[in-house]
Amino acid sequence: AERAVRALAEVVQYAAWRRGIAEPGKVPEYDTIDEAGAGALIRRALAEGVADPRGVRLGDDDAVELLGRYGISVRPTLPAPGPDAAATAAARLGYPVALKTTAPHLRHRADLGGVRLDLGDEAQLRLAYGELTDALGTPAELLPVVQSMAPRGVDTVVRAAIDPAAGAVLSFGLAGAASELLGDLAHRLVPATDRDAAEQIRSIRAAPLLFGWRGSTPVDTPALEELLLRVSRLVDDHPEIVSVDLEPVVVATHGLSVLGAGVRLAPPPARDDFGPRRLPSY
Repeated sequence: AERAVRALAEVVQYAAWRRGIAEPGKVPEYDTIDEAGAGALIRRALAEGVADPRGVRLGDDDAVELLGRYGISVRPTLPAPGPDAAATAAARLGYPVALKTTAPHLRHRADLGGVRLDLGDEAQLRLAYGELTDALGTPAELLPVVQSMAPRGVDTVVRAAIDPAAGAVLSFGLAGAASELLGDLAHRLVPATDRDAAEQIRSIRAAPLLFGWRGSTPVDTPALEELLLRVSRLVDDHPEIVSVDLEPVVVATHGLSVLGAGVRLAPPPARDDFGPRRLPSY
């Protein structure tokens, strides 16, 4: 029954659009975008990168800089190759902090104990560092980092990637099992409009968690919509960007925090007609 209802809803929306009732939405402009600076960074990275059919993965600093050119801030992270370095990093960032492993097999795997949160002082940090290395491996294997704590909220994931058939696709879901195990992700074609972004975050099955499910405090969905639109604009402006992965994005009551970011580049495809196909309204 749900599939039939969804199909009818699409028919109703399409009919409203044809009659000019539904607002088509628009791609917003932002004064804080530095398109030229981002383009220069991308060209330099591609020129310096090692040839790889999968493209060039930006280093953490370059990824943060590129995203920053489009008004997307990533919470600072400092390497912690030893307990003394971790303490120095935490003092620089300010307590409380989080201690995380960044090894590929442990990335985003809080369930394996690779993330320790709310460390309020140096003693707690050193204790957590020892527990982490005793349980999971040496610092060289774990690649630990220290990051300042973000306000509590709902963990989400924002991605963009090139689909061979459809072009650039913007994806959104809740971080963890909701998206990885259940595939609860919503997708929109790039460039996304403000209406696309608003509908996207409301279309996943777990969306009630963002809007005060069972008495919880609703999170800042306008900030989340803006993040989606800025990622969409970044990918649309620069066809060399073949993937963007922001995970987790912690959406709090006021504002959000991007805690992890990855960007991959490749020479632009030969085709230049990717994008949403829109039927004309008569």
